[in-house]
Amino acid sequence: MYSNFKEQAIEYVRQAVAEDNAGNYAKAFPLYMNALEYFKTHLKYEKNPKIKEAITQKFTEYLRRAEEIRAVLDEGGSGPTSNGDAAVATRPKTKPKDGNDGEDGDKEKLRAGLNSAIIREKPNVKWNDVAGLESAKQALQEAVILPVKFPQFFTERSYLVIVMIGSMFLQKRQETPVEGFLLYGPPGTGKSYLAKAVATEADSTFFSSPSIIFIDEIDSLCGQRGEGNESEASRRIKTELLVQMQGVGHNDDKVLVLAATNTPYSLDQAIRRRFDKRIYIPLPDLKARQHMFKVHLGDTPHNLTESDFEVLARRTEGFSGSDISVCVKDVLFEPVRKTQDAMFFVKTSNGMWMPCGPKQPGAVQTTMQELAAQGLAAKIIPPPISRTDFDKVLARQRPTVSKADLEVHERFTKEFGEEG
Repeated sequence: MYSNFKEQAIEYVRQAVAEDNAGNYAKAFPLYMNALEYFKTHLKYEKNPKIKEAITQKFTEYLRRAEEIRAVLDEGGSGPTSNGDAAVATRPKTKPKDGNDGEDGDKEKLRAGLNSAIIREKPNVKWNDVAGLESAKQALQEAVILPVKFPQFFTERSYLVIVMIGSMFLQKRQETPVEGFLLYGPPGTGKSYLAKAVATEADSTFFSSPSIIFIDEIDSLCGQRGEGNESEASRRIKTELLVQMQGVGHNDDKVLVLAATNTPYSLDQAIRRRFDKRIYIPLPDLKARQHMFKVHLGDTPHNLTESDFEVLARRTEGFSGSDISVCVKDVLFEPVRKTQDAMFFVKTSNGMWMPCGPKQPGAVQTTMQELAAQGLAAKIIPPPISRTDFDKVLARQRPTVSKADLEVHERFTKEFGEEG
């Protein structure tokens, strides 16, 4: 199932290399970054250690190349050199100082990793683009949107009058907004997507002021301390992160730390306590799944009715948002497969050729290849997506989140978190 991610990544790499070799760095860079995103998603689910290692090596190689291109673009370069090679390939590399090869090399790797993690462009994801998760969105709005748009709500001079059983109390309103959010739940439920919506709606840019620092897969960085295989470098990173998070919110920088994890129990308890809010991002409910199918189909021609969407939502109980996305991606190719295998075509009123059955009025016995040989390739269109296309794909697709995984997250919610 997840070969789709790998195949998509390979396709982006092919396009990126072509643009790179042509010296079109402004086009090559986003293609490399798209490839890296798909590779990263595939690595989450790849079980074969040898394949995982090979993909990781390629990921590092393409990441390094993307960073080199970014450096050239930041300096104003955008075209090929005189010999036609990529300019970044001929740029002199910074040599490490004598005696500090290992240290400087580690710093360069860390710098490259951080640069790739910083989102300089503001995402364009609205609250309405996130299906369901109403409680999580409300909590994030209170922690992020209100402090940015209505800072006067969060001052030491603000007081809240509470009337309880005939008595009046004065209670000080929270002086500062929530400073740390931990989003946890099964993979593919929309944790990273929700973080992008936060940045968009808050009119913020990651690593700007006011800033949202989003740490995805935080469990890989902040596991339990004192484990037998913990290195000194790993321990120092966790300690420094704890110190820095302790300082967040105690100045005027207005920084929100937002993190996501699929394995909340693996987090160090000190790190867990640093997050004021720990919100469970569950699998999408019926209404959310129905909305996801519509969103992923977009404006692709189809003949599905509202009843069809409801049936699809019921059939995909237990599917994550990522599972539904993979399903729709596979369905989108079904009309192409039909067109490739079709033996009859009909000419539509606007002069286009569409696959059809042999008994349809106006049907012509021919193939896609024969029409293309007649110079009609641009006139061939696939049929609209139908309910049977979804039935065919769902017959072979299974959810990726097990009941055991859900039980772990539900238990963590009862102990430390809250429903999203």
